[in-house]
Amino acid sequence: MATNVFGQPLLPCCFNPLTGFYRDGYCRTGTDDTGTHTVCAIMTAEFLQFSLSVGNDLTTPRPEYGFPGLKPGDKWCLCLTRWLQAYHADVAPSVILEATHEKTLDLIPLDELIAFAAK
Repeated sequence: MATNVFGQPLLPCCFNPLTGFYRDGYCRTGTDDTGTHTVCAIMTAEFLQFSLSVGNDLTTPRPEYGFPGLKPGDKWCLCLTRWLQAYHADVAPSVILEATHEKTLDLIPLDELIAFAAK
């Protein structure tokens, strides 16, 4: 069973749009998830613009991949390195800690995540 950053059972991030590397609503990861999509984040216009500026367009729908395109307010499982990159650029979105996989703690300390916890 996957666990979150608190060592508790991982809660779902979002079912609409359907997120997660495995498109099951959870920010689970495995050996085939080379991007480590473990951070359950709430999209903001600033983050989406930043992501586009660094070559990762998250707003344009890509139906061939089952990707609806994101808008501010959507919840999405981000790659932990993308969230960290946004953090260093001062545009990191807030995080739903209970739905963020414990693997995230390999690169991002819990206190940093708590500072960005969704209210």
